[in-house]
Amino acid sequence: MIEEKPRAWHDLLPEALWAYRISKRSATGTSPYALTYGHNAIVPMELKVQSLRVAEQPEQEKGDYAQAMAQELEDLEQSRLDAYNLMQAQKQMAARAYNKKVKQKAFAEGDLVWRAVLPIGTKAPRFSKFSPNWEGPFIIEWILGRGAFQLKDRDGEWHNLPINGQYLKKYALSLWETAVKEL
Repeated sequence: MIEEKPRAWHDLLPEALWAYRISKRSATGTSPYALTYGHNAIVPMELKVQSLRVAEQPEQEKGDYAQAMAQELEDLEQSRLDAYNLMQAQKQMAARAYNKKVKQKAFAEGDLVWRAVLPIGTKAPRFSKFSPNWEGPFIIEWILGRGAFQLKDRDGEWHNLPINGQYLKKYALSLWETAVKEL
């Protein structure tokens, strides 16, 4: 619509907003107008063409029409709950799809781990692009729950803040360290 008359976009804005408000959303399965007022909006074209829905309304008596509107308002709460449940189900589907690719990390107290250099992307000036991405090793002293860990150095110095498990990875002993341990 705007491509035909690009300088008249402000004249077309109310029509576009109206179309946006009365169109159904995939997340809720209904339009925002219907969730607010309990029934679908009458499109201006329906008034000009006299659609079946508009043609039947004047024939209803005032009492019947008021009763129908009251029933729609009673059903509104149920339709809002249905829309909310649909959105929750879609969020769970997205979470399941995302979590399929997530690798769970299991750490125990006393494990040796590497810690990511935080904030990610910081570079040491003397190494420039060859700055290390991981530092350590550190020992997991406490598991705080919900993926948080308290670390300490091999020297026994505590780190001041706990760290999230996503910034840790298991420490693999090098061949030299395994040989020293065996001696």
